[in-house]
Amino acid sequence: MDVLLLGASGRIGQRIATELLDRGHAVTGVSRSGDTGGIDDPSFVAVAGDATDPDDVAKLATGHDAVASALGPDEDTPPDVLVDMMDAVVDGMGRASVERLVWTGGAGGLHVGPETRLVETEEFPEEWEPVARAAIDAYDRLAETQDLAWTYVAPAALIEPGERTGEYRTAEGELVADEDGDSYISMADFAIAFVDELESGDAVHTYLGTGY
Repeated sequence: MDVLLLGASGRIGQRIATELLDRGHAVTGVSRSGDTGGIDDPSFVAVAGDATDPDDVAKLATGHDAVASALGPDEDTPPDVLVDMMDAVVDGMGRASVERLVWTGGAGGLHVGPETRLVETEEFPEEWEPVARAAIDAYDRLAETQDLAWTYVAPAALIEPGERTGEYRTAEGELVADEDGDSYISMADFAIAFVDELESGDAVHTYLGTGY
């Protein structure tokens, strides 16, 4: 596939780009600066773009088979920018006639019980709640979209740099945790889960949790 990757210079974005390239896909990596993120591959092209501008997204997405997103707010932007990004990407993809979207989402909206989401638990860090709530709002916008073959892929409660084991589990709408209740995945294995779903399309219109 020829994939447009938004947020390609971030820690998760770089790992998704590498996973895509290792599988033979072509990647156009988008960041605000146009930085390569240290990736040196003939099938990778770095470009500058604004993921909050639907015109820019439409221009960038045109001619690609799919859009992958590793977008997220940084310390210089408010969490609500996630909603602006989602609106712009959905709008821009429609204009570009690109239907496949896989989005790196947040774990906060995943269920840990029949009527309880992770963000609603006492253990959820208070400082992370604004981003988690914004990610849920962005997901709600996406869930209303029927014209795209979208998948919202969320990591475990804890995602960090770590070993690429090739192992992971998924659950629709639920937090993935081990027998001890720990919810964790390395960024490298999350990238595997992400690209597996991008290739297979097994979980279209699904909020997919990942973890060990």
